[in-house]
Amino acid sequence: MSNVQFQGPAGRIEGRYHKSEQARAPLALIMHPHPKFGGTMNNKVVYSLFDTFKKHGFSVLRFNFRGVGMSEGEFDNGIGELSDAASAMDWLQNANKDSHECWVAGFSFGAWVSMQLLMRRPEIQGFISVAPPSNMFDFNFLAPCPSSGLIINGSEDKIVPQGYVRQLAEKLKVQKRITIEHKIIEDAGHFFDEQLPELSENCSDYLVRRKAGAGNSFLTELGID
Repeated sequence: MSNVQFQGPAGRIEGRYHKSEQARAPLALIMHPHPKFGGTMNNKVVYSLFDTFKKHGFSVLRFNFRGVGMSEGEFDNGIGELSDAASAMDWLQNANKDSHECWVAGFSFGAWVSMQLLMRRPEIQGFISVAPPSNMFDFNFLAPCPSSGLIINGSEDKIVPQGYVRQLAEKLKVQKRITIEHKIIEDAGHFFDEQLPELSENCSDYLVRRKAGAGNSFLTELGID
């Protein structure tokens, strides 16, 4: 894993990057929770997502939004953070010009930003959204959602109660040409304090099943199982 810095719209962006040893490996970009509530790229849920994609052969980047850690700039209520995410995706793709499959993943606020990026980048083919805060932010932009993915949350989440996440998942499930899976981890709160292994297992299982049904996906080419 390497420490990286690259230019964003508000200045330098700090990240952590893993380069897969596999040729033409798929890419994954991971986004962290709300900066105003202590969210950083070193959040344990974010790291768990990073590690899961890494174990499945992806080249993976997680990064700090503007104003967090060594990333320059100031919090911009999601607008600037989406621009940061687009710059991070550009950097990741430029570092892996032989790759043609991209995924996004995010936790809480990062899930909201990642889903907005999904709508703007047609090359993104899959997503994992952990505790998407549909009670706090508008997700109506997912009309329609362009890619299949996994939505996962905890049954005891008091910050994003599971009813809101279920409502979002059910709304997306009725859309055509995509498949949305929704997993609820029992007894888990918003930060999955005791359930990180189960969170990772669910995400890993989803990646395996997507590979199995992917046809000509680069996940299949990698032979990941």
